[in-house]
Amino acid sequence: MRFFRSLFGKRDDPIAQLEKTIGYRFRDRLLLEMALSHRSSLKGTGLQSNERLEYLGDAVLGMVVSDFLYRKFNDISEGELTRKKAILVNETTLAAVALSFELGDYLFMSPEEEKSGGRQKSSIIADAFEALLGALYLDGGMRPALKIINKYLLKDSTEIIEDEKLHNYKGELLEFVQAKGRNIPQYRIKDQIGPDHEKVFVVEVFIQSEFLGQGGGRTKKEAEQNAARQALDRIKNGDYTWQS
Repeated sequence: MRFFRSLFGKRDDPIAQLEKTIGYRFRDRLLLEMALSHRSSLKGTGLQSNERLEYLGDAVLGMVVSDFLYRKFNDISEGELTRKKAILVNETTLAAVALSFELGDYLFMSPEEEKSGGRQKSSIIADAFEALLGALYLDGGMRPALKIINKYLLKDSTEIIEDEKLHNYKGELLEFVQAKGRNIPQYRIKDQIGPDHEKVFVVEVFIQSEFLGQGGGRTKKEAEQNAARQALDRIKNGDYTWQS
């Protein structure tokens, strides 16, 4: 039995909440726990992280997406099929898909990894999505894996393919500033506009006291993504100068 099983009580069980979100109840919950286990959470335990399940899920995802594209586009070349597949299965797309149902919130990781922004990193949450697919395949066969891929990825395939700039802006900003040796970006609510049923959040993003960008949205998460997007635009356009 895995060392963190004792963390789960009958109330507020995160595993049960995730099962409810994705619409599938695991027969073997250990598979789901493994799929959610980043390697940083298992140092010194001898237990397996989600990396093997990620390998399997990557194969399941590739097969399903290839079949979908082959049937959907019967008049395009192999090269164009490959290009479309690359858009649908790349890290950025999968991270955005995982963020859409907050998969990062369910991951097991070390306190150090979490403090470094691990729940927002595209690489970690994209890998976890593939690991989840691997766990679904082992637990229930192709059907539950196919259901999740259709629900969270293929139903929006046209929009995704047409929007090659789809990004996890918070994750991208995090990785960019960490490469510069800077602290984790901090998001602060500047304002809340309008009545509760039509509220718009305005969020600013800082590195320590340095203002990077601002964004608005119907939810805090959307506003944070838009603030990170503006920050990245300012950096890439040369409108922001790193302070020494």
